[in-house]
Amino acid sequence: MRLPALGTIILCTAAPAFAQNSDAACTALRDVVVDTTTVSSARVIPASDTLPAYCEVRATARPAISIEVRLPMEGWNGKYYQSGCGGFCGVLGRADAGGGWINAMRPGLERGYATATSDSGHHGLGVTDAGWALHNPHAERDWGWRSIGETNRVAQAMIDAFYGAASEQAIFQGCSTGGRMAHVAAERYPEMFDGIISGAPAMDYTGLVGVKHPWLMQTNTDADGNWILGPDDVAKIGAAVLEQCDAVDGAEDGVIGDPRACDVNYGDLGLSNQQLDTLAKWREGPRNAAGEQLYPGGIPEGSESFWWLWLTGNADGGGRLVNAFATDFGRYMAYDTDPGPTWTPGDFDIEADPARMSTSAGFYNADNPDISAFRDAGGKMIVWHGWADAIVTPYKTVAWYEQAAEAAGGEDALKGNVALFMVPGLDHCGILPGPDGINAAALDPMTPLETWLNDGTPPGSILAGE
Repeated sequence: MRLPALGTIILCTAAPAFAQNSDAACTALRDVVVDTTTVSSARVIPASDTLPAYCEVRATARPAISIEVRLPMEGWNGKYYQSGCGGFCGVLGRADAGGGWINAMRPGLERGYATATSDSGHHGLGVTDAGWALHNPHAERDWGWRSIGETNRVAQAMIDAFYGAASEQAIFQGCSTGGRMAHVAAERYPEMFDGIISGAPAMDYTGLVGVKHPWLMQTNTDADGNWILGPDDVAKIGAAVLEQCDAVDGAEDGVIGDPRACDVNYGDLGLSNQQLDTLAKWREGPRNAAGEQLYPGGIPEGSESFWWLWLTGNADGGGRLVNAFATDFGRYMAYDTDPGPTWTPGDFDIEADPARMSTSAGFYNADNPDISAFRDAGGKMIVWHGWADAIVTPYKTVAWYEQAAEAAGGEDALKGNVALFMVPGLDHCGILPGPDGINAAALDPMTPLETWLNDGTPPGSILAGE
């Protein structure tokens, strides 16, 4: 499967690999003085699997941004790679605990980059835990944007101390909240990164998690507090979508090529009028009483096989992560005055509450389509999103791209700096395998971005091996 893309050029000279450093040079980084930062440890981690031996540095940038820097012991390519984090973050290096590349330092380290990440400024019990933000604007600020710049600052100090040279090129990669961070980087730090990879970006957090997510829960809850659409309904809804929409793109391959072309009749599925009403609202997206669309689009056709994880749960009680995110975000992060732990998504008022999120919107959101400063600095950005994403709607990403093209003076101008890939059948960040088996492991945006940066060839695909 080849995906359409948009892109252009910048030329960079490849950096030579640096000589091997000693173990003593690594441990000596504990004594490096960095303003407003405490270095807590520096140790050598032996090579394993596909990762080379590296110097692991742990540091805290005040007030509470925990940072990990990984410096190849030998063969440094002279460049820097920074990764974002998912959900509400709070767990340092969580993405590197597994073998995937999403929000992980792994892709950079495997290729000889000095790498870094952070917990975004707080400790959490998990990525759905937002209790740290209660009446804590400093932590919200750090999660929103400051941790990106502080991670870069500390990492660059360690790179200079360890190698005796500054990095010649910098790349940022993130998905979901990490994708939001990627857009924050382009907006707030336009000269910090030469290349940016943004996946499934949750760039409007107040609109998405503050408005759309509690609205999704309310529209799927009856007067007695029961779910209207549940796990038993999902399979037949998905089957109807596939039967009526699979061939619309010209190929019967078990994947919906573009859900915007889908027009499904659910009349023969035996759904109640209440269930059909909920389904219609989910497809359309949140509107207030005046009919104003408060967040672009709804839940795309073709995403039904992933609803158990995000929306409806499964028979074993797993999933429904939208519930978890909406609850903690509303309690601790969304509002100008935090309502606290007694708040529930059922308390959300679609008419009044969106206007009560202005402070957090200024901290968190990064959906400004004017990225002229990043473009003027020569930055290159690959944006990718799954058409089957049920939690972070792909329609928002498409709308942002279209608005960015208008702000740039036309799509041809934007293609010089931004390449967009919309991937049929792909779950949010490729977490679960899609109907055709596609997931994050099938993607590789890093190789085309490197090629774009280093020899000027625009990306034509982000599928691994192409």
